[in-house]
Amino acid sequence: MALTFGFSASAHEFWIEPKLYQVENDAPVVADLKNGEEFEGVALSWFDRNFTRFDMVLGEDIRPVTGRLGDTPALTSSAWGDGLLIVLHETTASTLTYTDWDKFLRFAAHKDFTNAAADHTANGWSKERFRESYTRHAKALLAAGSGTGQDRAFGLQTEFIALTNPYDPDFDQEMRVRLEYLGAPRADAQVEVFEKDPTGAVIVSLTHTNADGIARVDVRPGHSYLFDAVVLRPSPEAGNAERAPVWETLWAALTFAVPAAE
Repeated sequence: MALTFGFSASAHEFWIEPKLYQVENDAPVVADLKNGEEFEGVALSWFDRNFTRFDMVLGEDIRPVTGRLGDTPALTSSAWGDGLLIVLHETTASTLTYTDWDKFLRFAAHKDFTNAAADHTANGWSKERFRESYTRHAKALLAAGSGTGQDRAFGLQTEFIALTNPYDPDFDQEMRVRLEYLGAPRADAQVEVFEKDPTGAVIVSLTHTNADGIARVDVRPGHSYLFDAVVLRPSPEAGNAERAPVWETLWAALTFAVPAAE
């Protein structure tokens, strides 16, 4: 899929948004794949050509998400036991075309890529028209029954790994995550935090991972969250053809909710 946009298209987040973050054992699990900005967006349909991975995980059991072409919501399944239910999704690559250099600079500044402009210039790439490819690497945490359990790495190209479980009765309202890229921690990486309250109002904030790739975010009961982080790297296709992408972005996303106080 090729898009001709500038900053707005590249800045759009992608995430998994369950209808309910807490379900009973063996209850239906329904979730949308969302694309938009500031935790508001459109629901995308189930098309197997658009993803390389779409799985549900409960304990050690990993099951592929099945569907039919055009299904919306994209995930309609059921929990099959008790514990932390994890949904994983990785997309195939899409491309966009920049026709405005300033829009790319604003995107790079927003995502904290301070060397992007200098690297682009040093490589001799056009500033008038150039392409970027991008992939999405999303994860959602849900509670089936008790919701007990622990997230872990699943080999996504870039991935948030929750070090705390927001559904655990002893959760201390501090969400701790490790951000990884190709299996290694990303130190001093920007994490954008989208916090949605029960009325639907969204607050956006920024934080950074520490030297071990860990970010700590205070969270509130009754609120849902989207964590977003982007890798920007030169495309391996750069220079292979006139219209080949010169940049590649990999977007990591994590969604979860903090249960409301009883």
